[in-house]
Amino acid sequence: MGQAASTATVAANRRESLQVNRSINSTKTNRSTALVSPMVAGEDDDVLDPVNGDGGGGSGVVNSDYISDLPDECLAIVFQSLCPADRNQCSLVCRRWFYVEGQSRQRLSLNAKLDLLPVIPSLFDRFDSVTKLALKCDRRSVSIRDEALVIISERCPNLTRLKLRACRELTDAGMEAFAKNCKGLKKLSCGSCTFGSKGMNAVLDNCAALEELSVKRLRGIAETAVADPIGPGVAAASLKTICLKELYNGQCFGSLILGAKNLKTLKLFRCSGDWDTLFTLMAERVRSMIVEVHFERLQISDIGLQAISNCSNLEILHLVKTPECTDMGLVAIAERCKLLRKLHIDGWKANRIGDVGLIAVAKFCPNLQELVLIGVNPTKASLEMLAANCPNLERLALCASDTVGDPEISCIAAKCLALKKLCIKSCPVTDQGMEALANGCPNLVKVKVKKCKGVTVEGGDWLRRSRGSVAVNLDTVEAELQDASDGGAQDNGIEFPPMPTTTNIASGSTVRSSSFKQRLGLLSGRKIVASTLRRWSSGGSTSARHG
Repeated sequence: MGQAASTATVAANRRESLQVNRSINSTKTNRSTALVSPMVAGEDDDVLDPVNGDGGGGSGVVNSDYISDLPDECLAIVFQSLCPADRNQCSLVCRRWFYVEGQSRQRLSLNAKLDLLPVIPSLFDRFDSVTKLALKCDRRSVSIRDEALVIISERCPNLTRLKLRACRELTDAGMEAFAKNCKGLKKLSCGSCTFGSKGMNAVLDNCAALEELSVKRLRGIAETAVADPIGPGVAAASLKTICLKELYNGQCFGSLILGAKNLKTLKLFRCSGDWDTLFTLMAERVRSMIVEVHFERLQISDIGLQAISNCSNLEILHLVKTPECTDMGLVAIAERCKLLRKLHIDGWKANRIGDVGLIAVAKFCPNLQELVLIGVNPTKASLEMLAANCPNLERLALCASDTVGDPEISCIAAKCLALKKLCIKSCPVTDQGMEALANGCPNLVKVKVKKCKGVTVEGGDWLRRSRGSVAVNLDTVEAELQDASDGGAQDNGIEFPPMPTTTNIASGSTVRSSSFKQRLGLLSGRKIVASTLRRWSSGGSTSARHG
C-alpha cells in the first residue's frame, strides 16, 4: 500500500510538472494574445496558475477572470483612453467587447461614398451613441446624397459635431432636413461641398446651439456674382468661432459676422473681395468681443485694421500676406488692443511693416508673449524696445529678414531674459550670433536655425556644448529651398479633433457575427498620419481620439 501511494504521488508530481512546463511554453509563444485573451461574461474557463497547480478541479489555486467581472461602464472608460487602432482591435476580442466598444463610441469617421446608404441602419444600430461624425469622400467618387444624410440625422439626433468633406451630392434640401433633426449641433465644418446659401441658412435658423462654423470652398454660393446673404439666424447668438476659407463670395457671410455678438475668433483665408467695408460696419454696429483674428491673403488695408482695433479684447492677431497693411494699421492695433499676447506678421517682402509698427507694439502691448516676423525687416532699435518693454516675451521667430544679423541676435541674447524659444530662418546670421546666444537668454530652452548660410556646423556644436540644457536644431544645408513664409504658416481654420480610423461598410446585416465584423472592415483600417505644424505655444491641447 505504501509503495502504491508513493508511486501515485510521483505520478501526480510528474503531471503537475508537465502542466507547469506546458503553461510556461504557452505563455511564451502566446504572450501577445494572452494580454487580450477573450473574456466573455459567463464563461467558466479557469485560468491555470503556473506555480501552484492545475486548473479547475485540481488542488492548485485558480486565478479569477477579473475583466469579466468589470462592469460595461468601466470597460467603456478603458476603451475611451485607447487610440483608434487599438480600439478597433479590442472590438474583435469577443462579443462583449465588440458590443461595449460600439455602444460607447462617440466619434466616428466614415467613407461617405454612395454605397454607404444601404448599411447606414445597421451601422448606427451598433454605433448608437455617436455625437461627433465625419463624412468624407474622395474627389473621384460619388458621395452620399440627401437621403443618406437624412437617415443619419434621424439615427443620431444628439449629434453635436459634423464634418463634411467633398460631399458634392448634398443639396440645400438635405441640409435643411438634417438641421431640423439635429438641432443640438454645436460645430459644423464643411469643405468642397455644393449646397448653397439656403442650406447654410437652414443650419443657422435651426441650430441655436451652434458655436463653431468652418466653411471651405462651398461651391453652391459661387455660382452667381452676388450670392444670397447668409445669416444671422438663431445661431448668431451662440456662435463663437467663424472660419472662412477660399470662398469666392465670402462676403455673403457678412450678416452672420455682424450678427454674431458673442464672436470670439474670426479667421478669413484667401477669400476674395474688399473686406474693409465689412469691418468698418462691424466697428460701428457691434461692440465686439473678438479675442482672436487671422487674416491670410485677404484684401484688407489700414482702414480695416483701424476698424479691428476697436476690439479692445484682442489677444491674438495673425496678418499673413496682406500687402496693403502698413505700419499705420499696426500702430492703431497696438494703441487700442493693449491685451495683445500673440502677433504673427508675414510681410511678404512688401516692406510696409517695420520698426514704426513694432515700436508701437513694444510701447503699448506689455503682455506680448509670442512674436513671429516673416519677410519683415526689424532693426536693433525695435528689437531693443520689444526686449525692454515686453518682459513676458517667450517665443520669437525671425524669418527671411535682411536686417537681422549678429548685432540683432546679440541684442536679443542680452535683453530678452524671458525668451524660451527662438527660431531664426534665412537671416544673415553667423557663428558670432550663436556665441552671443550661448552667453545670454538664461531661460532659453530651444533654438532652431535654418537656412542661415553664415552659421556653420561648428557654431551649432559649440552652442550645444556651451548650453547643454538647450535643444539646438541646426539645419544649414537643405536639398530643396522652400519659401521662407512656409515656416510661419498658421492653422488655417477650426477643424474637428482627429476622428477614429475610417470604417468602410460593405453590408447591411444587423447580426453581431464574425462575418459582420469582417464586413465592417475593422481589420483593414488605415492609420492616417497627419503632418501638422506645431504651434510655438506648447500649452495647446489636443482632444481625445474618442469621446
